[in-house]
Amino acid sequence: MIHYVCKYTPVELLKGFGEECAVLEEMPENFEMSDQIAHANLCGFGKSVIQAVLEGKAEQLVLVNCCDSMRRVYDVVKSTGKCKFLYMLDLPHNDNECEKVKFAGAIRQLKEAYEEYSRKTFDKNVFLKSFVQPAAEKHPYIGVLGVRVSGVLEEMIRENIHMDVENLTCTGGRKLSVITEELQAMDEEEMFLMYADVLLGQMPCFRMNTSTRRNQLYLDPNLKGIIYHTIKFCDYYGFEYASIKKFIKVPLLKIETDFTSQSAGQLLTRIQAFSETMEGLEDMDSGKEISEEARKRMESGVYYVAGIDSGSTSTDVVILDQDGKIKSTMIIPTGGGAMMSAEKSLERAIEKAGIQKEEIVRIVTTGYGRAYIDSGDDSITEITCHAKGAHYLNPGVRTVIDIGGQDMKAISIDENGAVKNFLMNDKCAAGTGRFLEMMARTLGISLEEMGTKGLEWKENVVISSMCTVFAESEVVSLVAQNKDVADIIHGLNVSVASKVGALAARLGKSNPGEYMMTGGVAKNKGIINALEEKLGAKLYICDEAQLCGALGAALFAYEKCKSGE
Repeated sequence: MIHYVCKYTPVELLKGFGEECAVLEEMPENFEMSDQIAHANLCGFGKSVIQAVLEGKAEQLVLVNCCDSMRRVYDVVKSTGKCKFLYMLDLPHNDNECEKVKFAGAIRQLKEAYEEYSRKTFDKNVFLKSFVQPAAEKHPYIGVLGVRVSGVLEEMIRENIHMDVENLTCTGGRKLSVITEELQAMDEEEMFLMYADVLLGQMPCFRMNTSTRRNQLYLDPNLKGIIYHTIKFCDYYGFEYASIKKFIKVPLLKIETDFTSQSAGQLLTRIQAFSETMEGLEDMDSGKEISEEARKRMESGVYYVAGIDSGSTSTDVVILDQDGKIKSTMIIPTGGGAMMSAEKSLERAIEKAGIQKEEIVRIVTTGYGRAYIDSGDDSITEITCHAKGAHYLNPGVRTVIDIGGQDMKAISIDENGAVKNFLMNDKCAAGTGRFLEMMARTLGISLEEMGTKGLEWKENVVISSMCTVFAESEVVSLVAQNKDVADIIHGLNVSVASKVGALAARLGKSNPGEYMMTGGVAKNKGIINALEEKLGAKLYICDEAQLCGALGAALFAYEKCKSGE
């Protein structure tokens, strides 16, 4: 097996030696082994390649000198001596005639190198038979762009996007238009020149100097949305995203990973919310249909629906009656697993409402734990549910700010409560409920005290880092300097407001209207004040702020029942 990392790799040439080829796309659990020999700031994909080699998963490897990271990967892998065959292919930055000649020469050099290593003979007929003609028919699709995605991430996208998905990243979208009969009639020099031409004629990656064909992609009428993937410390695609987001008219979602398996799960909510935003819930799989038993209950005229929001900190439940009015609510700490907490919270909400469980005809789940709750009839992301709940509570709201236990979101909604766009923090606890809990613990006070004591500040103390670990160190240092606790808390509030306010302001400028804050952090008056100052606008805060997600889920359940009556 020969592994490769770039769509410009002459895979067909290698198959001409009777070898199987595969994209190296290992997403390790961590970089424990590669971190010992690679630079800390090497991109996640580069580390994943080194990790795979060290774990013995890639004995034959063809790299392409597409960027400095790949050059460093080659040097590191070579130094390990773990690869039986390791080759760096010289790839031009242009596709003019001169560069095609040079690339054809580079392909022939790879051929000669593999002949010498393997002692195998190149078979022209096998080479020609390995070409696969691209499908001509085009359908509406979502394009996955940016830097390479792993098979795990690509599968996640395909499972959660309800239309065709095309992988157009570094290793995807490999389409070579060749006429094998013409190649058959050529001598080797002519054949490799033509081969170089079709390899360079693919949709160019962003490291190529000429991006005309890439720009044409953005005008494709069949392109209905873009999921743009970047990897930490990859500058090439970070620059492209910054440029295209100003001009792209189709829905655009940016996701960033470190190319470990740990990052894949963090992206599920974003991908599903993007799908809900782009396609509309009415066009998607609506979960279980209304059962006959539920229909009979609905015909009686007295029935209820429930929404369950399974978060990292709390599990919230809202029960609505047949008129869409709130009958009962419940908030309990999440513990013992999403399923157990959901059942307990629902039981308490039912008891509080004074009804029977059998009277609930539909349950919609949301939140990070939604996938692990078996009792739900439908599952919708917390982004869509928060938008729904916010609109119900205040139809004038256009930007929802949700600070939860492990993330923060800014959600732009239209006049009907549908999501127009959303932004989330990266895989980091900075500015979230967990962040505030840790800071409160460091200061030796409760979260409730933290919410009020910061209002007594006198000195403007600056917390320079939003990283949870570094911020904690800063707080410890400020305490050692005898800084007043109220001043330290105010500094933390301002730092949180700066981070989430930047997300909200980006959305609010393009969609004017009221701001609303949801989630448990909406109880923190100090953060509310700091955020209002940052935004230059008042925040709408209601008593049901923490229940907004569960309320939205319940409303979706209610609408499903009404439409099915």
